[in-house]
Amino acid sequence: MTSSELLYSDPLAAAAAAAQEIIERTGAASHDVALIMGSGWVSAVDALGTPVYECNAEELTGFLPPTVEGHSGKVRSYSIEADGKSLRALVFLGRTHLYEGKGVEPVVHSVRAAVKAGCKIIILTNACGGINTKFSVGQPVLIRDHISLTAVSPLSGATFVDLTDLYSKRIREIVKQEDATLEEGVYVHWRGPTYETPAEIHMMRTMGGDLVGMSTVPEAIAAHALGAEVLGISLVTNAAAGVTGEKLNHEEVIAAGKAAADRMGALLKGVIPKLF
Repeated sequence: MTSSELLYSDPLAAAAAAAQEIIERTGAASHDVALIMGSGWVSAVDALGTPVYECNAEELTGFLPPTVEGHSGKVRSYSIEADGKSLRALVFLGRTHLYEGKGVEPVVHSVRAAVKAGCKIIILTNACGGINTKFSVGQPVLIRDHISLTAVSPLSGATFVDLTDLYSKRIREIVKQEDATLEEGVYVHWRGPTYETPAEIHMMRTMGGDLVGMSTVPEAIAAHALGAEVLGISLVTNAAAGVTGEKLNHEEVIAAGKAAADRMGALLKGVIPKLF
């Protein structure tokens, strides 16, 4: 059976196989935290220092090569020494999205592999459109809750999982102690790859959405279902459709992410040791 066949036929077995490969390649019996870096976020992880290991994700069981600009498809392992703690962080530079048409299993494979590799906390980052007009371009926002407009779940069968505290309140409070200026918002999951119409954004705002993007929600559900705590951070890289009247483009998303990289990197570096 090929790597991709295993991913679709038995996704948890594929995740366990990838986790074992990560353990063997990194020499770490377990990792503590995993970070999934969204569009424009890649350079933020440089604040963690020099990785002790790096490989192309597609070398590991079940991972597909990246197809989206701003997603490098690398997997890194970092050793973090701070506050008297010694931690290992697993970083995925990029992700697979639902709009790539490959199904939900590749979308959530990285977080499942991370949990199988020992990660108790999953940090999900993304680039998003700002629905709430009080949020400005370049502003990071903690995800408090989400609204899914895709009707897609990584879970199947009679798997009933409570999502009340999907985005860990405990972790959000710690992050806000690190940066008291951070605000929270409700993230709306949009399949893409088309951006939303102004009418759709009006609908999302009426429903209570503050942010809109094309990732994060399936990963959050998959990680939570396996027992991990989840932190979601959105970077507002553009005003959502109809807010300013300007057209949307992916280059704008990448540029805004890079511009905020230093602040995001410092935030991640400072907060990770405090989560344990």
